[in-house]
Amino acid sequence: MVLKLLSTFLPLDSGSEGRYVQHMPMLHALVSGISSIDTVHILSLYGLVPEVASMLMPLCENFGSLPPSDHRSCKLEEASVYSVFSCAFLSLLRLWKFHRPPIESALSRRGVSVWSELRLDFLLLLRNSHSSLKNLSNVTQSSIFELDPPFQKPLYIDSFPKLRAWYFQNQACIASTLSSACSRTTVLHVANMILKIICHNKVPKGGVLSVNPQSTANSTTSSSPAGVQEDMCQWPTLPAWEILEAVPFVLEAMLTSCAHGRLSSRDLVTGLRDLADFLPASLAAIVSYFSAEVTSGIWKPVMLNGMDWPSPAATLPVVESEIKEALAFAGVHINICPRPRSAMPMLPLPIAALMSLSITVKMEEFSHLHGIISQGIEICATSSSWPTMQIIGALWSQKARRWHDFIILTCSQSPFTRDNTAVAQLIRSCFSSFLGPLVDGRSCSVANRGVANLLGQSSDEKAHRLAVAPGFLYMRSCRLFPNNTFVCEEILEVVIERAHALANDRSSDRPARLRSECLPLSAASSLVEQIASLAATMLCHAGGVNLIRLLYEQIMPTLLLSGGEAKLGSGGMVCSIIEGYTLAYVLLFSGATVWGVGETSPAYTLIYTSKRQRVLDRHLEFMARVMEGNIVLGCGDATWRSYVLCFVNLLVSFVPAWVPEVKLNTLQKLASGLRRWHEGDLALSLLELGGAKTVTSVVESLLR
Repeated sequence: MVLKLLSTFLPLDSGSEGRYVQHMPMLHALVSGISSIDTVHILSLYGLVPEVASMLMPLCENFGSLPPSDHRSCKLEEASVYSVFSCAFLSLLRLWKFHRPPIESALSRRGVSVWSELRLDFLLLLRNSHSSLKNLSNVTQSSIFELDPPFQKPLYIDSFPKLRAWYFQNQACIASTLSSACSRTTVLHVANMILKIICHNKVPKGGVLSVNPQSTANSTTSSSPAGVQEDMCQWPTLPAWEILEAVPFVLEAMLTSCAHGRLSSRDLVTGLRDLADFLPASLAAIVSYFSAEVTSGIWKPVMLNGMDWPSPAATLPVVESEIKEALAFAGVHINICPRPRSAMPMLPLPIAALMSLSITVKMEEFSHLHGIISQGIEICATSSSWPTMQIIGALWSQKARRWHDFIILTCSQSPFTRDNTAVAQLIRSCFSSFLGPLVDGRSCSVANRGVANLLGQSSDEKAHRLAVAPGFLYMRSCRLFPNNTFVCEEILEVVIERAHALANDRSSDRPARLRSECLPLSAASSLVEQIASLAATMLCHAGGVNLIRLLYEQIMPTLLLSGGEAKLGSGGMVCSIIEGYTLAYVLLFSGATVWGVGETSPAYTLIYTSKRQRVLDRHLEFMARVMEGNIVLGCGDATWRSYVLCFVNLLVSFVPAWVPEVKLNTLQKLASGLRRWHEGDLALSLLELGGAKTVTSVVESLLR
């Protein structure tokens, strides 16, 4: 009902501003209702993030363009122009995930953004595609969430010029530290106005805190923007978008002044808090700017001595001990403090400022601001060049004692941001908890295994320590792994070890009285599927579409081409066959997970079909060239043969919709290779699924 009410305010027409203001109390209640942490997770589970985000965009656009009615600070619990805008804007950020590590703004070799699918236009594309679906299946989004007809019209980024302008400015601030490079004097004038208000009587006598003095000196003769009063003690009555545009310049001036001793740490945090009280939406700019500044590495650390900055000394040893216990329970045994700790805990200046700001947030406001501040601090901590999360956890545990377990869980993810050894241990622990441990190269049957052991069961309230299952910790931390290629290679290495263990369990070189204990073929086949399903799930969680593309195009071919003592197929005939089957299952399960088994929606067709077609065609072309003898393999013949036969069988049996996307020449060469292996029926089945383009090849195959 809440979402249906919001959808009635979507159309942007010439008279929409008055209607928004007229219904402001109701809009405030609706937006506040969907901004809680639990509600956001529920919306995500139902797949309604694109729809809800597109409802919040017109609210942000309109309320962000309206000036406030007075100079007072904004209170989120009261209906006002700033409060409605801030609630809608911060909720949009949590759905849209603007506040991500700056590394996600990096470019690939071809100049394409690595995380381009998270951009605003992609979110609107998903929303437009969902609304245009026809002939849906029994359980769909439209059956859960019926929308009014006006809402089903397409929306585009150009419909929200203010939001679009802020987004590009936010991206520019993340990509560059030269935020003062701005030629618009009105923006600098507003920034100086905000600085004079929040730093009033805080700068030493004779000091002047301003933004880009050269530009502002030349702009003194220019007129002030509308809404800016001459009284420097009052907040300007400007639209929220104009305030947000000036915030990065304010932050740069304050942080620089604090680093040079012209502004005390207490005054810095107080100024940030005043800014957040005046316009809570400014927290988005604060988090984005500080996150980018941490990655630049130009800010010196500050000492958390309890005077200038809060001290974690009282709880730091306990927090570190509990983090080690949580990691050990998940099967990860590492030193969380690899470097000698100094006598006084330290944090980089941007993290210390953001951490101190989060401590000043009242608990009744935490539900609104937690999603922005906490993830921003997590980004800062993981972007820092040395471990800082345990210090942050110690400070937070002093602030919110009832969130102690959540804080420990969050801090337990930090070692995986820079330590591949910890990542490897966690991956192996996931396989051991799901399939059972390996003892002397053989599977060990245990009672506690399966999904319940992998993801954990309901927590025991009487337990005195946090029990974190390895699978649960993997899902929480896999997006922070520094090298997804390493993750993929490590998972494949464990898969091969498990295949060897299955072969050992199937081997007949045992005493006669123990041969009855050999693993049956049906059980071995079932275990192959379990190994592959777990491996595919972990790969998709860690790297998504990009990692699966690398798996098809580079990682799997490289593994098959590699030679040496540890090459594939060096462990005997049974071991080689199981290796090939297991790797084929992993490859197909991974592709089916991220691409689907068919074309199910216009959104899927537009976004994923071309990627699947290109990647699958390249891998099958690699297979065909090897079968023609143009490429020399490093693995054993039995491994290669079982790999190809299993993959093509799975392709024909379970994902026939993929076959017509493959080029005709590739299908013909692959079918010819299968016939040379005396697999004519499989070759014919492959060609039959190729569509009209393969009719001639099918007839020729039947006439042979």
